Amino acid sequence: MINVNSILEYGDIGIDEEWNDSKTKEKSMHSIHAYPAKFPAFIAAKAFDFAKEEGVHLGRVADIFCGCGTVALEARLHDLDFWGCDINPVATLIAKAKSNNYNIKIIQKHYTQIIDIIDKMQGGICDYENANERLQYWFEKNSFETLYKIKYAIDTEIKTGKYREAFLCIFSSILKVSSRWLTKSIKPQVDPDKKEIDVLEAFVQQYNKFIKAIEETKCEKEPSIDIKCNNFLSAKNVPLVDLVITSPPYVTSYEYADLHQLSSLWLGYAEDYRELRKGTIGSVYNSDTFSFDIKELNSVGQDIVSQLLSGKKMTAKVKSVARYYVDIQHAITRCYNMLNNNGMAFFVVGDTEYKGVKIENSKHLVQALIDNGFVDVRMGKRKISNKLLTPYRDNSGKFTSDKTQRAVYHEEFIISGRKANE
Repeated sequence: MINVNSILEYGDIGIDEEWNDSKTKEKSMHSIHAYPAKFPAFIAAKAFDFAKEEGVHLGRVADIFCGCGTVALEARLHDLDFWGCDINPVATLIAKAKSNNYNIKIIQKHYTQIIDIIDKMQGGICDYENANERLQYWFEKNSFETLYKIKYAIDTEIKTGKYREAFLCIFSSILKVSSRWLTKSIKPQVDPDKKEIDVLEAFVQQYNKFIKAIEETKCEKEPSIDIKCNNFLSAKNVPLVDLVITSPPYVTSYEYADLHQLSSLWLGYAEDYRELRKGTIGSVYNSDTFSFDIKELNSVGQDIVSQLLSGKKMTAKVKSVARYYVDIQHAITRCYNMLNNNGMAFFVVGDTEYKGVKIENSKHLVQALIDNGFVDVRMGKRKISNKLLTPYRDNSGKFTSDKTQRAVYHEEFIISGRKANE
């Protein structure tokens, strides 16, 4: 990683092999539930080592956009306290389930009871014809009825607590494969040729995987793990931490509410999954009424938004970019304030492009760090691999899997900054 004390042209920064791969096999708990665009767990582990080598005393780490809990689980495995938040309730459910400490005998007892409840249930317990229209759209009647029985059994057996979180995570993880959703697509897309699976068998198999994952992640010590379903920009009682590791959402990228709509609807997080788009950073759906003064943006943000405008009318997409940059700047300010003296912030972020304009998220983030008083700002670059992203855009700027089109998201930047002693 190289020092960047001011904004510079960094197109010639080479790939840093240190951040490119790891010889250590990732724990299976990390993949217990599919989640788009999560970064590899070894990045968190290497960030811990990097911070220690730079003299940061690690006691508590944080992830301000914690997603499915990659940093949370790695913190637990490295005996570090953790605080994290995410605006997406599906994400925080997965994060909690992955990083909780379980007694296997208790979880096995709950499982036996859940299966027993399902076995004793008679037909006709659910009314498919009057179910949520979106669930009818995604699920065949037989699959829906079996899922309903599993969810009913979980609700009956476990009312609250971490074991409920575990079984809801297991349940959530089989929804996509049980639905009409095109299996290899992260976009909401129906597969007209998809065959129904044995839903209960899928639940049993996923439970068995979860048990093995628990056995893999046993720890002698149990650090404090605190995960909130909150918007970091308005979160209350944010603790002081020694290290922040996070990967901000990409502007002009996915609508996570759309991608997690099956779980959101089944788990009762929303009657209409589109409600969960509200407040998400970089969402075009939140930007129609967003008004801003371009002077709110730092110099990099101003330049990019000005290029997007370039004599064109103000669109929701341009507003979403501006809003994204404003939100990221506020997040960096809050991030600085939550760090202990001599603490470190560590970001994984990629650049993209929209209608011929380079959306340099990395350069904007570096400028935000410098503007907020971070020192010893450094940057490295890695290739993206094993990351569930649609890596190409067609001529209209839409995501595609066509390898003949323009590549995006093929690399990302590792950016760090320190909070000086005050």
